[in-house]
Order: sequence, then C-alpha cells, then structure tokens
Amino acid sequence: MMDSLLHMIFAGLAIGIIVSAPMGPVGILCIQRTLNKGRLAGLFTGIGASASDIFYCLLTGFGLSFIEGFINANQEIIQLVGSVVLIGFGIYLFKKNPTKDLQKPTTAITSIKKDILTGFLFTFSNPLILFLIIGLFARFNFMNADYRFYHYITGFLFIFIGANLWWYVVTYFVDKVRAHFNLRSMWLINRIIGSVILLFALVGIIKSFTELIP
Repeated sequence: MMDSLLHMIFAGLAIGIIVSAPMGPVGILCIQRTLNKGRLAGLFTGIGASASDIFYCLLTGFGLSFIEGFINANQEIIQLVGSVVLIGFGIYLFKKNPTKDLQKPTTAITSIKKDILTGFLFTFSNPLILFLIIGLFARFNFMNADYRFYHYITGFLFIFIGANLWWYVVTYFVDKVRAHFNLRSMWLINRIIGSVILLFALVGIIKSFTELIP
C-alpha cells in the first residue's frame, strides 16, 4: 500500500510539473505579471493555471475510469502509445519559440481574483492539453485498476501541488533576477523541458518493449 501511495505522490508531482512547465501564453503572462506587478500577481496567475490543469486532469481521469478494464488489459500498449505522444510533444516544445506569442504588457490589474481567473482562462482555452495529460497518465501508469479512491485523491492532490510548485519556483526566480531577466530565455526553458519529456518518453518506450517481449 505504501509503495502505491509513494508512486502516486511521485507521479502526481511529475505530471503537475510537466503539464505546467512549457512556456506558452500563460507562462509568458505569469512572467510579465511578476515583472510588472510583483511576484504575488504572477504566482496567483500560476495558481489559476494550476486550477485549470487539475480540472483537465480530473476530466481525463474520470473519462479513463470508464474504460479501466481495457486499460488494464492493454497497459503496455497504452504506455507505449502515451510515450510516443510525449515524444511528439517534446519535439514540438523543443522547436517552439515562445517569444513569438509575446504581447505588450497591459495595464496592471491588482485584483487577485482577476489574476487567478485570467490564469485559469488562458490555460482552459487550450483543450489540446488533454493529449499531453493522457500521455502522461499512460506513461506514469496513473490509472490502475488496483488503486483505491484514496490513491487517486493523493495523486490528484500532488498534481495540483506539483503545478503550483512550478509556478512558485518560476515567480521566485523571475523576481530575484528581474533586473537581468530576458524573455528570450524562455526558449531555453522550453528546450530543457522538451528534452526532459523526451527522456521520460524514451524510458517509457524501452520499458513497454521489455514488458511486451517475453
């Protein structure tokens, strides 16, 4: 039981961080607000994005639970397909330049609710994140017929913690180096995250093949 809980904690943290890490529009918005309005504004924007991420994770989880029998019977194949999806996403992220989406900063809004809401809506407006989540769920074996309700509560809780941990680190870093921060460095961040996703995917493919081949 403890091993299963530890797996869900690790998987939840990894999924939460990887889902949040790519520097798309919401990442740019979070960094802009940190630079223009202070760290709390950027952090609350990230919290809003995390709320949207956990919504899509719950949607994915409940959707997959309806076909858990199929998932359990084809676990290795699903993990292999999920890893291939992650490879495609990792390559896309590695090549993408997030500064192309950069917009000029707008007038500062001091409302915490508006910071959270805009962070939520920026992320919610991109339902393609579902494909990334499905790939991550498959790669980390997040949906398992042997798991109980408390396993999933733990897993989803740590997805949310992982996502917010990412935004906490990002806003802390940006706030500390605000005098020297260059938005083009987000391209480098995307390349690093893309490489990490590719590494996870390759490990998943190797693991899948070793389990499929007797």
